[in-house]
Amino acid sequence: MRLENSLRRDGKLFVCGIDEVGRGCLAGPLVAAAVILPANWRKPLKDSKLLSAQMREELNEYILEKSLASGIGWVDNFDVDELGLTQSVRLAYMRALEDMNSGFSIAVIDGNYNYLDDFEVAQTLIKADQKVSCVAAASIIAKVARDKYMSKQSEIHPEYDFIKNVGYGTKKHREALMNNGLTSLHRKSFCKAFL
Repeated sequence: MRLENSLRRDGKLFVCGIDEVGRGCLAGPLVAAAVILPANWRKPLKDSKLLSAQMREELNEYILEKSLASGIGWVDNFDVDELGLTQSVRLAYMRALEDMNSGFSIAVIDGNYNYLDDFEVAQTLIKADQKVSCVAAASIIAKVARDKYMSKQSEIHPEYDFIKNVGYGTKKHREALMNNGLTSLHRKSFCKAFL
């Protein structure tokens, strides 16, 4: 909470963390989350990629219960194809903030590119999901939501192994694409080699 506390001392009382998952997937949606944690937050958080699935699930429930506000923004694979990745990430962030339905003093975005550059209160930080609690919380919420969605899709398309790869281009996933072609979940712009 070091950065959040520093920002609060500067008068920015409601620090919103934003992160997304699914950027490099061959299939499925791009999902972003926005989270505002209370000033007295004490539970240690990490980037979702550094946690086991069980730890993410447990933390997800805790974050949703204890956060001051949270929201999730979904952009499906058709929009990713139509808009491109940069605009899709921006749209996912905007939808997460809209779903959060709360005012905020500043938004901290993981990475070095400001997808919300028309917001004066948005700032970027490289590896923010490892350094800033509210961004780590956003990464957890986004990943749990997207993983659950892709697990359900695995029931419909078991040959693509979505339950394990959640849409990323693993060897088994690529082999399934070679043998079976694309599903309605696949991003055509990411799967040109299989068209």
